[in-house]
This record gives sequence, C-alpha cells and structure tokens, in this order.
Amino acid sequence: MQLMTTSTENDTVAEDTAAEDTEESVEEEPQEPQGRPRRIGRWVAAGVLAAVLAGVGYEGWLLYQHHQVKVASAQAVDAATKYALALTSIDTKAIDKNFTDVLDGATGEFKDMYTQSSAQLRQTLVDNKAAAHGNVIEAAVKSASTNKVEVVLFVDQSVSNAAAPEPQLDRSRVTMTMEKVDGRWLASKVELP
Repeated sequence: MQLMTTSTENDTVAEDTAAEDTEESVEEEPQEPQGRPRRIGRWVAAGVLAAVLAGVGYEGWLLYQHHQVKVASAQAVDAATKYALALTSIDTKAIDKNFTDVLDGATGEFKDMYTQSSAQLRQTLVDNKAAAHGNVIEAAVKSASTNKVEVVLFVDQSVSNAAAPEPQLDRSRVTMTMEKVDGRWLASKVELP
C-alpha cells in the first residue's frame, strides 16, 4: 500500500507543478491591447449598417418615384380621355361652349395653334351644319414622367353634316402630350399620325 500512496503523492505534486507552470506561462505572455480589434470591428459594423441603410433608402426613393409616375400616368390618361371627347364632339348649337372647353384643356403649342385656327374652323362647322360625337375606345401611356405624359388614344367619331346627314364613323389614332400645369393636366400637343 505504500506504493499507492507514493504514486498518489507523486501525481498530486505533478499536478501542482503543472498548474504552476500553466499559471506562470499565462502570466509571462505579453498581453496585446484588446481595444484596437474591437474598434475596427465596430467601424466595420457601422460601415455595413450605413451601406445597408443607404441601399434601403435608395430603393425606397426609387419605389416612390415609380409610384409618382404611375399616379401621373393614370391622371394624364383620364384627362386625355376627357379632352379627346371635347375635341371630337361638336354641336353647332353649342359651338362656342365646345371651343371654350377645347381651349380650357389646352396649353402651349397646341393652344396657340387652336386659337389661331378656331375662327375659321368655327365658321366652316356652322356653314356645313356639322355635328360630331366622339368615343374613346382605348387609351394607353406611351411615355411618362411626373409632369409630362404621352398618351395614345383610339377614338371613334360619328360625323354628320348638311351634305351627309347620315352619321359616318371615322376611326382615328390620336397621340396627345399631356403636361401638368398648375395642378391640371392639359394637352400641349395633339397629333393624328
């Protein structure tokens, strides 16, 4: 039994010596400053967070712009459809109101051109007892921004006059440039390609 005791004592002494060696080796190692890697990690995390927030902000701005163009397009198509009806519907009994409505919905180049030719056009329509009724079959956006939308309309117009009292159907494709002026969508250009 003595051998066991000696062996156990030797093991205990060896463990104590190993523990002391470990403590000494830990104490002897020079400690690197812990603050520098932590600061770099924080800067990297802040940079990544800033990049993510910038990306999310930019994407949000793009979505907002897309939404604004979509809203502008819908408003311009609605205004162009109503304006096409004013342009293609004529009643010689209310011709002055027809012309006023057309001028009220126009701006820029088209308004200038229509104003210059309206007196002669008015007299021709009255002399021929012309009547017309327009109907927009389809309307679509060709190009759009928040303040300017190009709209293509397919219009059927029933036309009659003194020489041809039976209404004739005239089908037209109209390209209308609508511009937002003081909160209203007005036609600045009207083309019959």
